[in-house]
Amino acid sequence: MLTRLTIAFIKTIDTTSERLGQAISCLVPVLVFLTSYDVAMRYAFHSGSVALQELEWHLFALIFLLSAGYTLKHNDHVRVDVVYASGWITDRQRAWINLIGTLVFLLPFCLLVVTASWQFVADAYAYGEHSPDPGGLPHRWLLKAAIPAGFGLLALQGIAEALKNWLRILEPH
Repeated sequence: MLTRLTIAFIKTIDTTSERLGQAISCLVPVLVFLTSYDVAMRYAFHSGSVALQELEWHLFALIFLLSAGYTLKHNDHVRVDVVYASGWITDRQRAWINLIGTLVFLLPFCLLVVTASWQFVADAYAYGEHSPDPGGLPHRWLLKAAIPAGFGLLALQGIAEALKNWLRILEPH
């Protein structure tokens, strides 16, 4: 029963990460187009837009933050593969490395970022923070809210990955 609930939980988180990652990936061509347009306007026509430049880094931040769980799910995150990818360790040992790494490093870091960024977002909202540049974008708190949201989603995927590794460890040899 517990294993069935665990598997259902893992599938729910995996599905959420997958769908969100696919949705966020639609922002990549938009970012490429906006950046190309901005560069062309600046260099060909000597005309630029502060709002457009800010939108570019806002989109990049959203892509990076909100797709971190998707990246973890697909095992495409940064890792030091000297020992991990070598033929020196078994799948069970890899599962232990992943489990310990998730519990000792990933989840505490995500918790730290989420808890530390709440006040950052709340202050930006309370003060009605906007771009300090003339012609910049308003509602800076929306972008700042992506920080705890992204790390919260990464933590959820981290929990799902930890559970997958725990189930791998419990499998009979």
